[in-house]
Amino acid sequence: MNRVKAKSVQPISLNELDALKKMWEIRIFEETIQELFETGELYGTMHLCIGQEATAVGGAGILKLSDWMVSTHRNHGHCIAKGTDIRSMFAEMLGKKTGTNEGKGGSMHIADLAVGNLGSNGIVGAGFPIAAGAALSAQMQGTDQVVLCYAGDGATNEGSFHEALNLASIWQLPVIYFIENNQYGMSSSIEQMVNIEKLSDRGQSYGIEGITIDGNDLAAVSDTVSRAVQKARNGDGPTLIEALTYRHKGHSKSDKLKYRSEDECRKWQKNNDPIVRLEKKLLQNTALEEAEIRQIELKIRKEMADLVASVKLDHEPTAEDLWTHVYAEDEV
Repeated sequence: MNRVKAKSVQPISLNELDALKKMWEIRIFEETIQELFETGELYGTMHLCIGQEATAVGGAGILKLSDWMVSTHRNHGHCIAKGTDIRSMFAEMLGKKTGTNEGKGGSMHIADLAVGNLGSNGIVGAGFPIAAGAALSAQMQGTDQVVLCYAGDGATNEGSFHEALNLASIWQLPVIYFIENNQYGMSSSIEQMVNIEKLSDRGQSYGIEGITIDGNDLAAVSDTVSRAVQKARNGDGPTLIEALTYRHKGHSKSDKLKYRSEDECRKWQKNNDPIVRLEKKLLQNTALEEAEIRQIELKIRKEMADLVASVKLDHEPTAEDLWTHVYAEDEV
């Protein structure tokens, strides 16, 4: 009689299972808006973060609701991880009144102050001083808030990066600068743009701790960010984190990907997809089965499809709405 050897299992980590669900939400959201663009239902530009889900969930996903986050043009994963409502994000991108910015901001300007999402920015490097200012506010008011600031590898060559890090250092601000090094600044390899091995080494110039991690390993991301957050809360100043990752898609919707080989893309997708890596870990170390994972994915796909169908019925902004949110309405 043949006996099937049982897996040596550990109890499922609810944190890791919840993280997997959140990563699938981000992946499917991105795939959905790509389909909407391809069918002519979504206008403007967009920057997909497929392949970078672990940096979002392991970073913004572990912050307190009261903590602040500053994002980039590649922002959807960060926003979802911080708790911004997905339906409102779909509505914003489809130009509906029910969007996060009432349909007037689009992909690159999603913000949600209710969950500490200070907003995304289409200007490369613009988030660095915004994050420093928010961190200074928290410091001056004596709160325990911290600020997590996302940026891409190319943004570290902007003057705003160096100015913000210098201020954050001399004032010991509660801010974490999180660089998603997805290997390319638009269409240029980061190796051709800098003459250092690690972008995190730039923290040394300002007396800031710099750390380089595997950005596709959820545990590595969450553990590193957790330590940096605690350090900032304790008043011990900023941290510069470089997370090595890879975007599966082009820089933006119109990118033909002529600057990197198909073989390179396949290797990264095969060996370093953050979702696949987390799924393998759960299958090996817990009682979770493949069929259960696929059910999770299918459930999220249906939920996303239902959200889009619902959003399409929402009202669009009126001509009069052009005059709202132009000036501050409250007295100063």
